[in-house]
Amino acid sequence: MMNGGRLLVESLMALGARVGFGVPGESYLAVLDALHDTRGQLDFVLCRNEGGAAFMAAAWGKLTGQPGLCFVTRGPGATNASIGVHTAMQDSAPMLLFVGQVGTDMKGREAFQELDYRAVYGTMAKWAVEIDSVERIPEILARAWVTATTGRPGPVVIALPEDMLAEATATAPLTAAPRIAEPAPAAAAMVEALALLKSAARPLLMVGGCNWTDAGRRALQDFAEASDIPVVAAFRYQDSFDNFSPCYAGEAGVGMPAHVRALVTEADVILAVNLRFGEMTTDGYTLLDVPVPAQRLIHVHGSDRELGKVYQPALGIHAGPNEFAAALAPVRGNWAEWRARARQGFEDSLSAPPQPSPVDMAQVIAHLREVLPKDAILTNGAGNFTVWPNKFYKYGSQARLLAPQSGAMGYGLPAAIAARVAFPGRTVVCFAGDGDFQMNCQELGTAMQAGAQPIVLLLNNGIYGTIRAHQERNFPGRVSGTTLENPDFVQLAQAYGYHAERVARTEDFPAAFARALASDSGAVLDLDISPEALTPRQTLSQMRAAAEAKR
Repeated sequence: MMNGGRLLVESLMALGARVGFGVPGESYLAVLDALHDTRGQLDFVLCRNEGGAAFMAAAWGKLTGQPGLCFVTRGPGATNASIGVHTAMQDSAPMLLFVGQVGTDMKGREAFQELDYRAVYGTMAKWAVEIDSVERIPEILARAWVTATTGRPGPVVIALPEDMLAEATATAPLTAAPRIAEPAPAAAAMVEALALLKSAARPLLMVGGCNWTDAGRRALQDFAEASDIPVVAAFRYQDSFDNFSPCYAGEAGVGMPAHVRALVTEADVILAVNLRFGEMTTDGYTLLDVPVPAQRLIHVHGSDRELGKVYQPALGIHAGPNEFAAALAPVRGNWAEWRARARQGFEDSLSAPPQPSPVDMAQVIAHLREVLPKDAILTNGAGNFTVWPNKFYKYGSQARLLAPQSGAMGYGLPAAIAARVAFPGRTVVCFAGDGDFQMNCQELGTAMQAGAQPIVLLLNNGIYGTIRAHQERNFPGRVSGTTLENPDFVQLAQAYGYHAERVARTEDFPAAFARALASDSGAVLDLDISPEALTPRQTLSQMRAAAEAKR
């Protein structure tokens, strides 16, 4: 006999879970008690806020392909965690959120911290469910695991009534994870897809998603290079294809380079593998006509619900990315100049002019391209500062980027902590703006306690940069609600045991970063960035002047 909390934990271990992130709550004490006995097998990373914990779980899913686990209490804990659920959904990242719930005898009375989780998370998660019977824990966990990892991966929310977790049962826990074969493409569909590509004058391959295997990535790269077809990554999935490949041409996302926009609009056949056509990847749904694009579109996805959701493809293929990539055969065409021009556009886009700032981020990112190891993991939240890791860094086949398609501020630091927990031997660098950093800076304590401290590059310009940019373009000179007064970030980081220093000049950065790399306690480098350096190629003053000239 065991109680529901232990049955849950033992079943999770059988599924392959080894880490969970969370904030404790009295509503799931039985689970916390069971976790007491699983240290070294299923570890609980104690977080400082449920939002940070949920971000860590979402990032874990994106990085590893296995569901990230998050445990929170009912009501306030659940609502705090919702930001991570939304992020996991938009990232198509597998995640399981376990939420404490009031006892079954109190439901429907608006009891203390009671929520209807199916209603709250119904449009935010792939599935929201409540386990009312202790005997059904293994059944529902197995289904949740499969739901989170198959088709279009995403988050599942599981509510756990307090009395159900405390109830004793003779039900046996799960013994292994379900094995679900990835759907393979139909042979006839492959013949048609390859024929469409062969008929193209300007073919383009677009790629995204986090459920790739190493073999799948390699197969897709081999196909692209053998076929000499340019490749564009979906928004914040530029690590899904080796940026050093001669076929890689850049990212279709926020601040889309002109050459990438031209590639998408001028292509006559687009092979889109494992991406949902979101707003940022399509530049506000303008690069392809809705609902029928001018480009002949071959859309490949593991979820049939993504095929034809926005764009009606010339050919939709319901298949997983790895099985599809394995089934590809090289095609030939007269498009070598098209591919070469695409690659040159990417190489040219990596150069930025000198920045009007005490610390020039163009030189900083150039230095990082030289010194970071090949398997470095970069993370960021949201803000104008993300242009540097998103547009000016080259991600090789071993490097990873954890960045939220949801545009959630505060994601970068929790994501970096999750990466350090998953891969303690790898270099993890978090890029954060000063506003972005303060969304979750308390998670420095989580990293300190877990021994998972990353390096944080804090781009401190004293403003909410993205919103200031929009202000200057729409209401030039009328600054409202976007200027920050900040604490001493060096002292704050040192209070959490980090190596920390202020970097006031570009020439001081290489030595400071070397000290950060050598630190055993993580590092926070507070970089002095001028508000003028708001974007790589347009200053704040130029932005304001351009807007005023239009009036």
